Amino acid sequence: RVRLVHRRDELRASKIMAARALNHPKIEVLWNRTVVELLGEKPKGITGAVLQDTTSGEREEITCDAIFYAIGHRPNTELFSDSLDLDENGYILTKPDSTKTKIPGVFATGDVQDHVFRQAVTAAGSGCMGAIEAERFLAEHEEG
Repeated sequence: RVRLVHRRDELRASKIMAARALNHPKIEVLWNRTVVELLGEKPKGITGAVLQDTTSGEREEITCDAIFYAIGHRPNTELFSDSLDLDENGYILTKPDSTKTKIPGVFATGDVQDHVFRQAVTAAGSGCMGAIEAERFLAEHEEG
């Protein structure tokens, strides 16, 4: 059995993916809750979690053998909205085949820029691209 803990009362996933999860006989959705504490000790590991209801504030303990934590699909980029171009979902827009933004010397990589793949391995590769582009930018603008 899988318990899906979700902080809202609806899923933002695609309709097809949401329907697959909601209609699966072994998935139980716990709406309007967040994980506030993990329970367990070494060597057994995770044995449960404390959940908090996002509407009432009430807390409850659940038992589990594992936790898979995901933060969602909307990047936390609002603080850049006055200076960088963002798409309708908040992803930072970069030049094609690049991590360069509209501001020289500012690069965007990984989960704030990639709305297609959203995987750790592609975020790491994108981070490497950004580091190389930043290094080149600094070399081109070196004083002296």
